[in-house]
Parts: sequence; structure tokens; C-alpha cells
Amino acid sequence: MIWIGWIVAILMFCIAFAGLIYPVIPSVVFILAGFLLYGVIVSFEELTWLFWVIEGLFVILLFGADTVANLVGVKRFGGSKAGMWGSTIGLLIGPFVIPVAGILAGPFLGAIVAELLVTRSGLKQAFKTGVGSVVGFLTSVVVKGTVMGIMIAIFLFFLR
Repeated sequence: MIWIGWIVAILMFCIAFAGLIYPVIPSVVFILAGFLLYGVIVSFEELTWLFWVIEGLFVILLFGADTVANLVGVKRFGGSKAGMWGSTIGLLIGPFVIPVAGILAGPFLGAIVAELLVTRSGLKQAFKTGVGSVVGFLTSVVVKGTVMGIMIAIFLFFLR
């Protein structure tokens, strides 16, 4: 049963990391599913209340990191709330419209279109906002990937 628990947990972790590239996959849910399924299949004995408190704090950090990184990226490059929303919508739609390249093109184009349509800013400013959205997204991927890695390392530490 231990092998099955590990296979299921690793599969959940891999899906979670795929969520860094395809944001419609809720990474944090799959990380938690890996922990829970391992516990159900093998045992919750080593996953103490301290483990769950620490992981819960990291879950909160993950939710905040995504929003803050996008906001900071767009704002730092002079974008508006419309640019942030356009970037977010583009991030969700882009990978499906333009496979592979859509992960970067979606937020970039979404921010530009939103800035041009809603705030009626010039093309130069809209382009800067698009660049800011990509920088914010890439920053978010690095931060979330690091936090997810730390969460898995804590899981492994508690299972020692």
C-alpha cells in the first residue's frame, strides 16, 4: 500500500506543477490532494496537526502570491485595474486559444486590449502594461513553484 500511496501522491504533485503552466489547474488543490490521498492510502499517523497548520499557512501564501505578483507586475509598469483583469482573463483563455505560447501571449494581449478599451491609454502604455503582466506572471510561477516545492519538502520531512 505504501507504493500506491507514493505513486498517487507523486501524480498529484506532478499535476500541481502542471498548474504552473496551465493556470486553470488549481495547483494548491492537487498538492493538498497528494497529502490527503497519501494519508488515506497509507496513514495519517505522521501527518500531525503541526504539519497541517504549516501547510495551511503555505496554502494561504499560495493564494496571495498569485494575486499579488500579477497586481505588482501590472502596477509597476503603469497599468490599471482593467489591465490586471485583462491579464487574468488572458491568462485563463490564452493557453487554450494558442497552445504553448498562449501562456505568455494571453496575459500580454489581455492586458493590452483591456488598457486600450477601458482606460483608453495609448498604445505605448498598453504595451508596457502587457509586458508588466508577463513579468508578474513569470514571477508568480517562480514564487508558486518554490512554495510548492517547500510544501512537498515539509511533507517529506514529516514522513521521515
